[in-house]
Amino acid sequence: MCLAVPGRVVGIEDRDGTRMARVDFGGVVKEVCLAYVPEAQVGEYVIVHVGFALQRLDEESARASLELFEQLGLLEEEFGDAWARAEAEGTAPEPAGEEGVR
Repeated sequence: MCLAVPGRVVGIEDRDGTRMARVDFGGVVKEVCLAYVPEAQVGEYVIVHVGFALQRLDEESARASLELFEQLGLLEEEFGDAWARAEAEGTAPEPAGEEGVR
């Protein structure tokens, strides 16, 4: 499932003419394109979907959304360790050259 998740802008840089940001999603920092919200500033919250900031958001709304997402387990689903999750579900691929070795 792909969510539009609020995150806090912690750094901004221009990369080949495109404004990019480092956005913190409760400890997970991802690179995000600011093309749709070029006015975003460090310290502000933005809603991010598939690597693009879509709009700015006030801190109170961002924190409320993040709290709700966490309660529903959606943050772990979106940002958690996919390999650990796959292993727990029994769907992790075998490391190369170790098929059938347990």
